[in-house]
Amino acid sequence: MKNILMLSVMAVLSFNLQGQEAPNKTAANNYALAAKFSPTQLAKMVHSTEVNPHWLKNGNRFWYQYKTTQGSNYYMVDADNRSKTALFNNDKMAAWLTEITKDPYDGQHLPKFDFEFVKNETAIRFRVTATEMVAVKKDSLNNQGVQKDSVVKDSTKKLAAKDLKKPKKEKKVYHLEYRLGGNGLTLLSNEKEAEKDYKKWANIAPDSSIVLFSKEFNLYWMDKENFLKAVKNEKDSTVVEHQWTTDGEEEFGYGGGNRGDDNEEVEKKKKDRTSIYGHWTDNAQKFIFQKTDSRMIKDLWVINSVAKKRPTLETYKYHMPGELEYAKKELLVFDIPSKSHIKIALDTVAQQNISVYTRPTKPSSEDDDFKPRLILSKKGDLYFNVISRDRKKMDVRVANLETGAVKVLIEERMNTYIEDRDPVLIKNETELLHWSERDGWAHFYRYTSQGKLINRLTTGSFHSEAIKGVNEKTGTVYFSAHGVQNGIDPYYQHLYAVPLSGSVPKILNAGDYTASTNPSNGHRYFVSNYSRVDSTPKSELRSETGALLMSLETADLSALFAAGYQFPETFKVKADDGITDIYGVLYKPFDFDENKQYPLLEYVYPGPQTEAVNKEFSVRMDRMDRMAQLGFIVATMGNRGGHPDRSKWYHNYGYGNLRDYGLADKKYVAEQLADRHAFIDLDRVGIFGHSGGGFMSTAAILVYPDFFKVAVSAAGNHDNSMYNSWWSETHHGVLEEMNDKGEVTYQYDIDKNQSLATNLKGQLLLVTGDIDNNVHPGATIRMANALIKANKRFDFKLLPGQRHGFGDMTEYSFWLRADHFSRHLLGVPATAIDIKEINKDIPQNK
Repeated sequence: MKNILMLSVMAVLSFNLQGQEAPNKTAANNYALAAKFSPTQLAKMVHSTEVNPHWLKNGNRFWYQYKTTQGSNYYMVDADNRSKTALFNNDKMAAWLTEITKDPYDGQHLPKFDFEFVKNETAIRFRVTATEMVAVKKDSLNNQGVQKDSVVKDSTKKLAAKDLKKPKKEKKVYHLEYRLGGNGLTLLSNEKEAEKDYKKWANIAPDSSIVLFSKEFNLYWMDKENFLKAVKNEKDSTVVEHQWTTDGEEEFGYGGGNRGDDNEEVEKKKKDRTSIYGHWTDNAQKFIFQKTDSRMIKDLWVINSVAKKRPTLETYKYHMPGELEYAKKELLVFDIPSKSHIKIALDTVAQQNISVYTRPTKPSSEDDDFKPRLILSKKGDLYFNVISRDRKKMDVRVANLETGAVKVLIEERMNTYIEDRDPVLIKNETELLHWSERDGWAHFYRYTSQGKLINRLTTGSFHSEAIKGVNEKTGTVYFSAHGVQNGIDPYYQHLYAVPLSGSVPKILNAGDYTASTNPSNGHRYFVSNYSRVDSTPKSELRSETGALLMSLETADLSALFAAGYQFPETFKVKADDGITDIYGVLYKPFDFDENKQYPLLEYVYPGPQTEAVNKEFSVRMDRMDRMAQLGFIVATMGNRGGHPDRSKWYHNYGYGNLRDYGLADKKYVAEQLADRHAFIDLDRVGIFGHSGGGFMSTAAILVYPDFFKVAVSAAGNHDNSMYNSWWSETHHGVLEEMNDKGEVTYQYDIDKNQSLATNLKGQLLLVTGDIDNNVHPGATIRMANALIKANKRFDFKLLPGQRHGFGDMTEYSFWLRADHFSRHLLGVPATAIDIKEINKDIPQNK
């Protein structure tokens, strides 16, 4: 009888919550292993994984910081001399800092420095903050808005005279200088770095002669002298500012805006200086501003119930697909000397989008505190594009800044949506390089500045991504691309060189991996950071010919491996058509037992702007590696209609079918993986994702309810008819129609997740933040409403005070997901009130 009872208990335990008998050798959940690789723990084990070069202005030199389990080191690399030296000796630097500040330092635990190179780049300056407390200087109090000889006497703020006499204290700051190769530090001052609040509002001309900003939705300006006064004390009443325009108003003004502010903050800030976005000419004589009329766009709202004593309302403009109202755009050119402005000649009736082309920043200027946004042309011509609302028509245009006259240079037309990139001007601006997918693949085309095609630079079944540099002396263009080499993952990015006359691209950093590059000025050299999801990241220095000059770093993953980490596995299978290659990654528990069977989880994001498949090593493991440790096999894979780095056909496969286009591929990939691996239990398949992945995971459990048994959908745009029009109309399509009266309307029709609510058979968890102003929580609430009306049981979690990314509740949301899958796929519910896996990383000192 005892044995019979034991067998009965085992039989009950072997049943999962779907009523299906689980295999005898079923993996159990392992919360401890997942907790071991939390973001907090990973930060202790993995540090630098790539070299971020800070190129200097003199010579072909750069410095970088690299952190390992032994601490941080700073290096100087001279590419011309093929040398790499320590920027300073860590132990000596620690001793000098200790002597000066009286705080103890050692070479392994130096603070993170923010260097400024000075004296023709022969010395560095930086600040450190000591523990010693010193009195705040009076002028610092003034900068905080406290007057020297006054006492605030209003009903809400009272500052007693005795408080003014009692000195405020702050930590002492040391401004130090180190001469490269020297034997000590020079104390420059104990002055703090000037507050940079002005960066939030000041648009400074390239020659620093004038500063533009917005105030009460109008354009204002001040000269350099008054700006410097405002930098020192923004409340200085002697600062002289000048109003330029008078016709600005909310949602049709010159800068400003309150996205992300609640009603109380909007009222509080309404007279503050705010930013104005625009572009400058090199000579600082012209400022180009895109003025947008959004007054007719309807409002959307979220309510923050936890931020303040009284719940506050946040109101913002939000255009939904198919709505007739559409923001109107105009380009204005402000002439700085005359304080006048003109309009660029544009069709003011057509519903269209405008983008001004910007000149890229030189690598040696990336660290500059001041980087004015310049128009593409150094000669003062305004290059921009105009894209129709349905994104099927794009014109590259050039405008005369004196007259406003416009000429169309290049026309692009497609039956789906058009992608675009900023062009590059070459040969004293007599030619430009243009990116296009007109033949089904992304390639570069060479035009005259008058819009006449000269030749193609690249051709073939691969994706050209971005121009990294041009050497006009040798007539060479350097660019990144995908899929040029056969036999490797087409998503892997590499650097190539091609002559301006066009030819077969030459690869400059070959290998079965993906690589990101950071070139020097003129692209004589470049740092190549190469990585793969199943290998250790490395960094190299190469020449413009691709020759390997130096191996710079190999990431220190020793602590990670010591903790039991194992690389995932890559795979290639077929899409549901049996033809298209689909690439993915398989993550296993680190205590994997090949004799056991595991549920399969798919982490999904449908695109079309990207896919949820890591191609390089990443320390962001919460959605793949960590989920696997709970006792699952986790798979990420692409789908037709996903990533843009393949063919235009692949990228646009889902056009007009934005809900279901990737689901068949997700199902078929799971079936192929189960055929290959006996340890995958195809009767226990779950699916999860965030944003578009939240949308896709819910669609999957509803379209294939007998296959996907459990789903977790976070911040999903379940109803794309209420998601932002740019994404929805671009990737799904919008139909422009004209009636007999010549009136234009826009028709948008898309399948919604809630229309399938009656199909639900599995266990669904919906999660959303209550102040998500990207994918409005209303989309998840509509899904919940449909499920309730269909009399379905499901789980719903609302995260208070969280926007689209879940912010400080990201870790909490991970364990919500873990609990849901553990309960419904492993048969192990979480019953403890406290999530001890989070608490163990938090000091319990309150």
